[in-house]
Amino acid sequence: MVKLGIIGYGLRIHDVFPDIESAERGYRIAAIADPNLGALREELGERAKQVQFFAEAETMLAHCELDGVVIGTRCNLHTEMALKVLRRDLPLYLEKPVATTYEDLARLRAGYAASRSEVVVSFPLRNTPLVRLAKEIVDSGKIGTVEHVQAVNNVPYGGVYYHSWYRDERITGGLFLQKATHDFDYLNHLLGMRPVAVCAMKSKQVFKGTKPAGLKCADCEENRTCEESALKAKPGPGRGEYCCFAVDTGNEDAGSALLRYESGMHASYSQNFFARRGAARRGARLLGYKGTLEFDWYASELKVHMHHEARVESHAIDASALDGHGGGDGALVDNFLETIRGRERSRTTLDDGLLSALLCLKANESAETSRFCQVAW
Repeated sequence: MVKLGIIGYGLRIHDVFPDIESAERGYRIAAIADPNLGALREELGERAKQVQFFAEAETMLAHCELDGVVIGTRCNLHTEMALKVLRRDLPLYLEKPVATTYEDLARLRAGYAASRSEVVVSFPLRNTPLVRLAKEIVDSGKIGTVEHVQAVNNVPYGGVYYHSWYRDERITGGLFLQKATHDFDYLNHLLGMRPVAVCAMKSKQVFKGTKPAGLKCADCEENRTCEESALKAKPGPGRGEYCCFAVDTGNEDAGSALLRYESGMHASYSQNFFARRGAARRGARLLGYKGTLEFDWYASELKVHMHHEARVESHAIDASALDGHGGGDGALVDNFLETIRGRERSRTTLDDGLLSALLCLKANESAETSRFCQVAW
């Protein structure tokens, strides 16, 4: 049984590693370092007896014999916690984004170079059946060499980035690092090329206003009529409580980027956080001279349109058989456990995470300076 240590057992890690002990996957959560220990013990109930709890990650790492470590802290702590694990050469599962500043990115890159740790970054999208199928088709040459990409992410649950702690850009680094880091990674994976330059824009047109700072939906006189009221949301962990239209609401609500790749081709990517219901979409079109491949996780389908013959190939994915993130979460966990056992190498390496974070930081820089940015260390 693989013994895991968790640093930051928040909502995301609860979803990915929901069991304190899993006979099916062969792991046991032996230790947890989290500042919210009282609430965690209460939530886990009897299962808490199987776990050692620590207020500090350093103490947990020093006192526990662990086979691997999972980091699920808030985003601005990812680098600092990862460096503690890398110094001990332990297998590491690291949530995205791997860093939120250029300084942390440089520190993490140096720490990784000095470590023997095998690192699995939480990039589930490239592990989904849709992207695995897309990669197989692209690599087969069926649509020709990919010469243009159009990718989109219309987020139907975007309110979370304005109601809760995600609204604080000092923690998140902004929404390119929160969402586009996934999409940039799967695009890099599908294309098999490095991005060399980026130009980006972002705007805040909807989630802004004059409501007082710190206003909670429960205290607002419009909480029964406002479409974004947290009181209308389903109760549960992760639901925020703050007003989306207050003066202290952070984050852009739309962003777009043009990525130039080393072959000279370019990709466009756009993300939006006020689309709702049937307007949800996440996926891409990859265009070659022979054909166009397109897929969408919300529709769970992939199509190939042949350009020079009257033929369209359609592939449907049975979404009911998949776990989180379109089937990518389970694949990540299995890959991490197999790296600990020495049977596999990471399929989403820290090199992938560093490149994606660099691309997001450059997109932010471009949007704030109105200029192209070279994607280079």
